[in-house]
Amino acid sequence: MQPVQENRMGVKAITPLVLSMSFPIMLSMLVQALYNVVDSLFVAHYSHKALTAVSLAFPLQSLVIALSVGTSIGVNSLLSRKLGAKDREGANKTAGNGIILSILGWAFFAILAILFSKRFITSFSDDPELIRMGGQYLFVCLFFSLGIFIEINNERVLQSTGDTIRPMLIQFSGAITNIILDPILIFGLLGFPRLGVLGAAIATVTGQHVAALLSIYYVRRNKEVTIAKKDLKLDKRIVRDIYFVGVPAIVMQGIGTILTTSLNKILIAFGTDAVAIYGIYFRLQSFIFMPIFGLNSGMIPIIGYNYGAQRPKRIMKTIRVGITVALIIMAFGTALFTFFPHVLLALFNASATMLEIGTIALQRLSMCFLMAGVSISLSALFQGMGNGYYSMIISFTRQLVFLLPAAYLLGRFFGLDALWYSFFIAEFSAFFLSLLFFRTIYKNRIKPLYQ
Repeated sequence: MQPVQENRMGVKAITPLVLSMSFPIMLSMLVQALYNVVDSLFVAHYSHKALTAVSLAFPLQSLVIALSVGTSIGVNSLLSRKLGAKDREGANKTAGNGIILSILGWAFFAILAILFSKRFITSFSDDPELIRMGGQYLFVCLFFSLGIFIEINNERVLQSTGDTIRPMLIQFSGAITNIILDPILIFGLLGFPRLGVLGAAIATVTGQHVAALLSIYYVRRNKEVTIAKKDLKLDKRIVRDIYFVGVPAIVMQGIGTILTTSLNKILIAFGTDAVAIYGIYFRLQSFIFMPIFGLNSGMIPIIGYNYGAQRPKRIMKTIRVGITVALIIMAFGTALFTFFPHVLLALFNASATMLEIGTIALQRLSMCFLMAGVSISLSALFQGMGNGYYSMIISFTRQLVFLLPAAYLLGRFFGLDALWYSFFIAEFSAFFLSLLFFRTIYKNRIKPLYQ
């Protein structure tokens, strides 16, 4: 019997390993951010009301992301640790359970689409056109969400084995499909009907399903994880271990849905332009934050593998490299939002009122980027070592304990311009808690490995 060859995550120098693992994911997430922005750009040029409709629909749509990403983070963390411990059978079962959980997640949202799509939009507005556009967009994105569930799960499976090139190609395929279809379906080009917001939704889910098909092809060709029919059965222990990390990640992502919904309710009191500006900001900042989340995704399997192999020096080196790269990216983002907000807003066909509101918003919102970079990098440590609930606590505290109350109070007593400072207050709390939890996990779980 031949000895199992050591995975590169256990032997390659950390700096080039982190960069080689993360860069393809960062690039693919930049492409993901690009097609989200392109989506909004085309919708904004269709009409400002259409942009508002998409912004109002986004919180519920993001629940799909929350469940799919959260579950896949759990799969990623457990699968990486199984591979680090040379447990191939456990790794295969983990990957198989990830597929079944993805299908169950899609079924839940298909039902939700039928029951609540239009009702959700009516909770914000009684404008018939806004309800029609937002309801259509939301229904399509939820009912046809199987593609994104399968795509994200399979990307994480590949990343767990150290393969970050194919996940990038998967993202590219979906993004290119969406970008091509967006103008055709929104504006009715090449003989297609002019579908507006509905066309944007169809383009989005089509891109997701193209990516899902490619991801299935690549997973079946992967040699480190081989999913057989016997692995496609739910195993209570594996599901428990997946969601021990995954549930905190789901809650963490889901809290974002509560946040965006609540913020939209606060902002709509200042007019639809304020809601649209927040929607624009969310998409613009994804260009800065998506690479950081890509960096995070590249770090999780490295940390998980080396924790399973009991190599603390490689864990700590991974964290140091990750934080350094994150700070460089965030410094660039801060400069861009501070000095060129009017240029960014002009891309979305912003009115004079939107430019006035948005310039102040982008400048003040970017004040927290550097602290956010550190917090996100440290969350890779928590998730990679199976302590995802630390990230959940941080996210809950940041968004619901500090951000929402501060936004409400600052908006009510000092106006819209002051409301944006609430993000700095919230991010400072997350930064402080991240350092506190890092100290705890280092003392209790990493430091003993040196002995």
